[in-house]
Amino acid sequence: MKLYEQGVYLLKGTELVADGPEAAAQIKQKTGCDVSKEAAAKETMAYGILERHNTSGNMEQLQIKFDKLTSHDITYVGIIQTARASGLEKFPIPYVLTNCHNSLCAVGGTINEDDHMFGLSCAKKYGGIYVPPHQAVIHQFAREMLAGGGKMILGSDSHTRYGALGTMAMGEGGPELVKQLLNKTYDIPMPGVVGVYMTGKPAKGVGPQDIALAIIGEVFDKGYVKNKVMEFVGPGVDNLSVDYRIGVDVMTTETTCLSSIWKTDDKVKEFYEIHGRSEDFALLQPGEVAYYDGMIEIDLSEIKPMIAMPFHPSNTYTIDELNANLMDILEDCEKRAKVSLDGQVDFTLKDKVRGGRLYVDQGIIAGCAGGGYENITDAADILRGASIGPDEFTLSVYPASTPIYMELVKNGCVADLMATGAIVKTAFCGPCFGAGDTPSNNGFSIRHSTRNFPNREGSKLQSGQISSVALMDARSIAATAANKGYLTAATDIDVNYTKPKYFFDKTIYDNRVFDSKGVAEPEEEIKFGPNIKDWPAMSALPENLVLKVVSEIHDPVTTTDELIPSGETSSYRSNPLGLAEFTLSRKDPEYVGRAKEIQKAQKALEAGECAGEAVPELKEIMQVIKKDYPHINHDNFGVGSTIFAVKPGDGSAREQAASCQKVLGGWANIANEYATKRYRSNLINWGMLPFLIPAGELPFTNGDYLFVPQIRKAIEDKVDTIQAFVVKDGTMKEFTLKLGALTDDERDIILKGCLINYYRD
Repeated sequence: MKLYEQGVYLLKGTELVADGPEAAAQIKQKTGCDVSKEAAAKETMAYGILERHNTSGNMEQLQIKFDKLTSHDITYVGIIQTARASGLEKFPIPYVLTNCHNSLCAVGGTINEDDHMFGLSCAKKYGGIYVPPHQAVIHQFAREMLAGGGKMILGSDSHTRYGALGTMAMGEGGPELVKQLLNKTYDIPMPGVVGVYMTGKPAKGVGPQDIALAIIGEVFDKGYVKNKVMEFVGPGVDNLSVDYRIGVDVMTTETTCLSSIWKTDDKVKEFYEIHGRSEDFALLQPGEVAYYDGMIEIDLSEIKPMIAMPFHPSNTYTIDELNANLMDILEDCEKRAKVSLDGQVDFTLKDKVRGGRLYVDQGIIAGCAGGGYENITDAADILRGASIGPDEFTLSVYPASTPIYMELVKNGCVADLMATGAIVKTAFCGPCFGAGDTPSNNGFSIRHSTRNFPNREGSKLQSGQISSVALMDARSIAATAANKGYLTAATDIDVNYTKPKYFFDKTIYDNRVFDSKGVAEPEEEIKFGPNIKDWPAMSALPENLVLKVVSEIHDPVTTTDELIPSGETSSYRSNPLGLAEFTLSRKDPEYVGRAKEIQKAQKALEAGECAGEAVPELKEIMQVIKKDYPHINHDNFGVGSTIFAVKPGDGSAREQAASCQKVLGGWANIANEYATKRYRSNLINWGMLPFLIPAGELPFTNGDYLFVPQIRKAIEDKVDTIQAFVVKDGTMKEFTLKLGALTDDERDIILKGCLINYYRD
């Protein structure tokens, strides 16, 4: 795999020319054309799709309107509640509400099913589509029923990726969907476009997850595609089935790219025909000379079975490399774990080594990445006639949709899998975020799913419980299962892959999915369960701001799972105050108490009372501030909390990673950089300041008070460099904060205190 250090021209889809002094002459010689870099940049597929969806008239500053929206049941309640509070009357474009995350309705009383009934009633009232639990995971339904060539889809799940079908899709926090529901736009600068030039053909037994993990391992730490569009081109694409392409595509989220798009061909056309939607196919190819801001060159034939060890999809090795250097790599995993887990529990995988081989406790093939038809049929071929054994090792398989499940039943693959001792379950995303198949303490799970962050498989560090996940392809998971839990690469076994043809039958959707066909029923009553709460009132940004640092995180990357855990907290996603109690609970259990304590001061100010009476330690802080700023009084300042993290926001699109902090009185984050565009957008949409500070410079510590004078004026005046002070030991020590680029709307949202206030006004 090669990453180019400069831009690259793609000629006629088959030849690369690196940008440089000789590039123009080479292009002229090979194509007979004189093409400027600016003109060639417009020949990417991504540029054409973005141009057709841009409403600003300026391709440098995009204002995108999407064709369709999709959400699942731990995001759509909050989104619709926010949109209702902001004036929603009807879904203006198709909006699909799936129920694949909180599908298990036995935990939390009636909470989860109450959310589902809320979703169904809203689909009726506002004119949407409702997919009942266990029918399909969000992204498989979108592939089968929503995607279209040249279209754009916005989803409130980070793995919203349908590029293999010719659809540019993006995963964002809920407020960005709210904007679309209110006929507003998705505003971003024109993103860079990085080509992924594929040649060759994967070896037998190498699956899409292997390709994906190889890419993630190469680009993540370098930030090579961060907030850019990945465009898949080259002759190697022709050698991949559509299911295979989908399996690679969905994992592009783990590179931190913004979106993805693939060239399309007759195989993609056949996919649409199989699904009864031939009219949705569009032939997409880059122009004769297309310019990319970067290029990843991959010879697919060189990729070997991969494994991403705990606790990140970028912690990659070939399985051969792991087996050959087992103890050294496990030692490295332990060192990484001490950072990821803050030393809260003892973590080791060395006790999984039996007779010099790595033994795993669990295998999972599931969700939007693993639950595809070809993944499961290939796994069935590997396991046919085998036994997974009666020891600790278990295997669960979750087809990604009921139509896939139905076909696997008809062709006998389900019977083949179940005969081995494997369990075949319904469409459900739970194993991906810790709501199903949680391993035992110190259990080690190999999964063809999307993530293996700390805590995501159900660990509770505060209770001394830890288990871990490694990501692998379904084929190598099946090979491991055939060897009764001993780690095995699929290329190490001889298998005849039968590749049974797929027949799509949407009868179950016709029978169970509610589709309003875009017709709203305004008289329909929304069904509210007792756990569904409105957002609390949020104040506008004050003129001056006093912040208390209530958490300090020095991990290289902080995931959204660490900011607000998944798993059992999912049942409280419809209850802002209830969910906020879990904020940072597995990373910094003292955070909630500290944030609530300083929030008392802001509540006192809003009630016309003295902040210092509510939080006595503020009296001394305000005395110090007033020495230099005597005009500060209860009418012109606000008090709240902030956290510092090196690089927060990797992973899920969930808005609650930001909104929970705001609900607890958070006014800002301070970071060296933000891991993803979507997390920074979530902060802004909840009225929080996305401050930046240079790496290695930390003028404050946890528990310190910060004073940010004239912050409201700075936002109004579009000032990027913000003067701030650490108020400590009777003195004020000045330091500088940066804000980074903000659109006019984003500034207005921050000034008004959150997106809801912005639209109300």
